[in-house]
Amino acid sequence: MEPIRCSVAGRAGIIGNPSDMYGGTVISTAIPLRARCTLERSDKLTFQSRTQVHLAEDLELRGDEFDVCRVALQGLGFSVANARFTLRIESDIPEQSGLAGSSALLTAIVGCLMKYEGTLPSLPHLFAERARQIEANRLQVACGYQDFYMAVFGGLNLMDFRDKEGLGTDPAEPWATVESLQAYCESNALPMWLATTGGKRFSGTVHQSLRARWEGGDSEVVQGMARLGRLAREARAPLLAGDWQKLGALMNENYAIIHTLGGSGESLHQLVQVALENGALGAKLAGAGGAGGSVIVLTLEPERALSALREVADQIIPIAPHAPGATFH
Repeated sequence: MEPIRCSVAGRAGIIGNPSDMYGGTVISTAIPLRARCTLERSDKLTFQSRTQVHLAEDLELRGDEFDVCRVALQGLGFSVANARFTLRIESDIPEQSGLAGSSALLTAIVGCLMKYEGTLPSLPHLFAERARQIEANRLQVACGYQDFYMAVFGGLNLMDFRDKEGLGTDPAEPWATVESLQAYCESNALPMWLATTGGKRFSGTVHQSLRARWEGGDSEVVQGMARLGRLAREARAPLLAGDWQKLGALMNENYAIIHTLGGSGESLHQLVQVALENGALGAKLAGAGGAGGSVIVLTLEPERALSALREVADQIIPIAPHAPGATFH
């Protein structure tokens, strides 16, 4: 059997996030960093990363880097006995950086496993839903849909998650509506970059608090999430038209809402402020916030803004709105 390889891009939320957990709408872009999985035949189930090799005796979660392999195997009904292969995993996406690194890696692993057993769906929506379901059910984390749809689709998309606020509790829940925007931006490059704090945080912790408040009927959270979804729909026109002033203002409103709700930490707020003080038109969280993560910056003065951000950020990363989603080799 030839090795099966799947690579998946990370993502950055341009606007609307995290309303994907609340029936909202998000515009998101791929980034040039990817997670990868390779499946090769072997005598016993083996997990391998860049730093270690583990011979699997069971699929019990251990709190290590290979739990993502274990939950994928569990979710697809594998056992140690019928999983006679090696799973090699690696990722360029900074760990717990708000760029969907763990979701991208899980999607790559699930893709390899479904390809191996001949169950890989022809419809990308089904692939995205299956990977998200495994993370939500097996890891018991509060997670939305943006990460997994972007992992599968890649590129630059407006994604409408209306009627998905139940997070899969309704068996009749619809798929997301995905509109690719990348063809409109070929001659109109997006003047956006990412700045990371270097701090790590588990996105499920950030989402759990807001989700609990939303489910409890907290009007500030309910109204805030509804507004975030509308912001993404409003942002479609200025993004396609290259009206960067308008798009930047909408991004800033997105950040103000999340900051007011307590979803941004001190280090993230510093990055936003530095960007805005140095010519950026807009700056907001690229994903979940808290103690670490990333911000996405819209600026027509990149030399000025990025130079200032390099003084306080861990990394500066470009976006890649034409990067493909899940790719098999």
